[in-house]
Amino acid sequence: MNEDERQERHNAISRAAYALLAEHGYAGASMLRIARAAKASNETLYRWYGNKDGLFRAMVEDNAAETRRLLEEAIEGQDDPRATLERIAPVFLAMLLGDKAILLNRAAAADPTGKLGAAISAGGRGQVMPLLDQLMQRLCAGSDIPPGEATGWFLGLLVGDLQVRRIIHDCPAPAPEEIESRCRMALQAFYRLIDGGAR
Repeated sequence: MNEDERQERHNAISRAAYALLAEHGYAGASMLRIARAAKASNETLYRWYGNKDGLFRAMVEDNAAETRRLLEEAIEGQDDPRATLERIAPVFLAMLLGDKAILLNRAAAADPTGKLGAAISAGGRGQVMPLLDQLMQRLCAGSDIPPGEATGWFLGLLVGDLQVRRIIHDCPAPAPEEIESRCRMALQAFYRLIDGGAR
């Protein structure tokens, strides 16, 4: 199996897993059910992902991949941190409020084992937050603002309670123009905080 074929099979497995997650929750989305729905062998799933937690972690990583890629490229290329934030903010917010992330988080909230929540944290937050902290370290150079604190400000202003509201069905997915408007206002407020903290 070449790389393109493997990616195609992985995508089919992910689609089946999301569909079963929506219908049966995390506990009911067994590896055997996913394999059958994806027309794959159970052995293949265990060989590729190790276990169900590994499969869902891979799905979370897929969902965060574009944000992670933009951050990695910007950090490696020493891009201007403000330009980078303006580029990643709409991608990041759309991902966090998108149907896949919301479905995963709804299922995690209903999973008493905490395993899906741990997979989401490891595959998403655990990979993106260190990159954001690196970016904030450059942005906050010359100030006494700790990078981790700046990251918290950025996320609070950008996301606020919107993801929680989406998870509990309190608001619909935002339109692209709403994403852009939210990012613009969040970044304006964030820069005021950062500039006010510079010494």
